[in-house]
Amino acid sequence: MFKRLPGDETRNLVSTTPDTAVVFRPAVVRTPAAVTIAIFIGRLLVGLARLIWRHPVAVAVFTIPSVVAWQYGWRIALIVTWVPLSVLIPWALFNRESFNAWIGWRLLAFWRLIWVYRRHWHAVMTVSGLARHLQGRDYVPHLMRVRCTSWADLVSVKMLTGQAVTDWADRIEHLAHGFGATSCRVSVARAGRLLLTFPRRDPLAVPLPAIALPTTVSVGPLEIGICEDGRPWRLKIHGTHVLVAGATGAGKGSILWSVIRALIPAIWTGVAQVWGLDPKLMELSFGRAIFEGHYAATPEECADLLEEAVSLMQKRAAKFAGVQREHIPTVEDPFILIVVDEVAFLTAYQNDRTLKQRIMAALATLTTQGRAVGFGVLAALQDPRKDVLTIRNLFPDKIALRLDESEQVDMVLGDGARDRGALADHISSVPEEGAGVGYMRLETSPDPIRVRAAYVSDADIRDMAALFETEGAV
Repeated sequence: MFKRLPGDETRNLVSTTPDTAVVFRPAVVRTPAAVTIAIFIGRLLVGLARLIWRHPVAVAVFTIPSVVAWQYGWRIALIVTWVPLSVLIPWALFNRESFNAWIGWRLLAFWRLIWVYRRHWHAVMTVSGLARHLQGRDYVPHLMRVRCTSWADLVSVKMLTGQAVTDWADRIEHLAHGFGATSCRVSVARAGRLLLTFPRRDPLAVPLPAIALPTTVSVGPLEIGICEDGRPWRLKIHGTHVLVAGATGAGKGSILWSVIRALIPAIWTGVAQVWGLDPKLMELSFGRAIFEGHYAATPEECADLLEEAVSLMQKRAAKFAGVQREHIPTVEDPFILIVVDEVAFLTAYQNDRTLKQRIMAALATLTTQGRAVGFGVLAALQDPRKDVLTIRNLFPDKIALRLDESEQVDMVLGDGARDRGALADHISSVPEEGAGVGYMRLETSPDPIRVRAAYVSDADIRDMAALFETEGAV
């Protein structure tokens, strides 16, 4: 007997011979033309309403002159057009920032939506493999919205059902070149929605001079540079540990000294201390007076200083036990930041095994127990391999400056960081362009943030040290 098949009945089978394939015609449901037209008109109206809601300025610019010209003639339309232009042009010339905020970026977003993204969307999605063709139908991710800022396009996308963020993160180069951008970054907006960032220019291309000394006492977050979106880069150091990795000349010193510079008022008033470990004898020695005796250069001195910090930390923990759970910086219990330049020299390249074990044990103790009692570690290294610093996962916040290999990005920032747009291996090796530029990944977010630290020159460091060498200088 034959089972009932989809489509026609078994009597319509072409052949029932065992050696012949079973052929049948699938069932076809014919949609009435009126239903098809109604669906098309409904989608058109919804699309127009969405366009007016998301781009009111652009729609008004194009529709109002057209309607006036149709109703009253081109002369009246010219007058209607010229009156607002006589106001908008001076506004754009004399107050560009507010003009862009209200009108400029909206018009640019509408233009780039139509001319760049909507125009190439289907082709880029298909070629990059993000679109799917199933059972004769094309399934393409939905382009939701385009917003423009002073430096980038922010494209909202609705993923196909069943897609994952990694499907997009693995194709950031396809997306960047497909839409004519230098790079692309992928972040999750909400369930099923992504935010693609396509930079139009590089706001971090120009070096940033040293930031002025703060006028208020604070232990963080400290302003040490700028973020790619123009906001000040404020680095949290109190209540966390920070690892900075970068090749030679990448600008690790800019981050170390910018942090120390931002702490100067707190150091002067006694609510913070900076302890320096400088095994290279080249970076921190310029400002030795700032460390107020807590400075070490040789491996033996570094081991002693770290063990002193561990002892003080444990005494403070015993003091806080059952009394308080969070540290509040005071003169009696100051915040202590331990700055280690080229930590790999102490943990991997040290020939004395006993010293290496002492240093590793002290660093591990500080990074696992120091956050709650006001001890922070800021460490810098060149080689991010696991065997060089086995405790790198104990640093919640990480910064990757220029790196030599793409694999090193995930070694520093964690798995998937490069796929999300942290292209630290693409940072320029020219000091004026790339020194101090990097990507930061915080404990609270998987998305990397592109930043640039201010450059603190030797003269700036000497001026800072002079504040502690001269009595009553502040």
